[in-house]
Amino acid sequence: MLTKNTNFTLLETQSDLDLFYRQNQDIKWLCFDTEFVGEKRYVTSLCLLQVATVHGNYLIDPFVVKDLSPFAEFVENEQIVKITHAGENDYRLLNTQLGTIPKNTFDTQIAAGFAGYRYPLAFRKLVEAELRFNLDKSYAVTDWEARPFTPKQLNYALEDVLPLHDLWGILTEKLERHGRLNWATEEFRRLESPDYYAKDPHHEALNSELMKSLNFREQIFLLRLLDWRRRTAEEKNYSKEMVFPGKLIGQIVRGLGSGREALLRNRRLPEKLVRQHLELFERLYKTPATDEERAILQQLPAEETEDPYDEMLQETLYLLVKYKCLENGVSPTLALPRTAIKKVRNGDAGLVKSLESGWRKALFGEQLVERILNFDKLEMQVSETRIELRVEDRGIGG
Repeated sequence: MLTKNTNFTLLETQSDLDLFYRQNQDIKWLCFDTEFVGEKRYVTSLCLLQVATVHGNYLIDPFVVKDLSPFAEFVENEQIVKITHAGENDYRLLNTQLGTIPKNTFDTQIAAGFAGYRYPLAFRKLVEAELRFNLDKSYAVTDWEARPFTPKQLNYALEDVLPLHDLWGILTEKLERHGRLNWATEEFRRLESPDYYAKDPHHEALNSELMKSLNFREQIFLLRLLDWRRRTAEEKNYSKEMVFPGKLIGQIVRGLGSGREALLRNRRLPEKLVRQHLELFERLYKTPATDEERAILQQLPAEETEDPYDEMLQETLYLLVKYKCLENGVSPTLALPRTAIKKVRNGDAGLVKSLESGWRKALFGEQLVERILNFDKLEMQVSETRIELRVEDRGIGG
């Protein structure tokens, strides 16, 4: 039964954490959450760790407890179930700071998506629906870097882990009853793969809508500009926006080709900021492209032309996806978001693999999976009472 005032231990020394580690050697499950601040910096600041085990509730202050490896050992221990809600950000933060790759995870947000809830679902709403308990969210944007903590801050933080154990039991029972626990477990495993935490330094450039509208020289310039902004932010631990505002990048990339005077006279650009970086921008623009840069740009998805017929096919496929999900009580945004069909068509290897085997193939069935994977071969036949999708000459239902 959840209560507003539950006891906890605040760990503020290394010896406190070492004692926590020794006291919890026999645990089979561990609930945890983090509080962090990411504004105005490149590396997110971990401000508080909230933990619940069978032996009690703990709040760990990482500002004074510098060596978190005892906690990381629990996260990596495959004999202990780690219970989180929307734990992706927590695991990414631990991976960045400690190199941690979790094992044996259970995420209540993902589990809820297999139990008839929409995905993603806010923790507060899941707790209200399943436990009939109202969480206090008044400290959602409090300054977690400030010290000392207030009692209300700590009580608020603790509420983010107290319901997790009960939710784990309830959702596990529901998923087992409907034969969905193995599907959810398969999805949890994504959080346990080192590849999930790999970072592509050129992700921003390759996913930029601006990139698609530029000529080759401008594309190289944008690639370099974004790389410079990222590296500078990392070196100084500033946010990328503090290094150079993203809203100005399009004006810089498109305007520099007309010369420095045109750039300086652009009323949408702060002259002081342009003068500060002008020599750098000109050098980035004029330096010939390298073979490595050319290879990076080759990873850009092919430019697509608007095709009403293709859009109709995508919408029809997504309606079939939603129907299958509705039948099975699985959130369609968890199973296959609307935008994912286009990504599959563009050859997204991870999505293709997830459809070729595993729970998505079991959910959608071979025929629908075949339609999605063979989008470019689809033909639609429409009559007054029937819509039929065919792959080439072989009918696969409708």
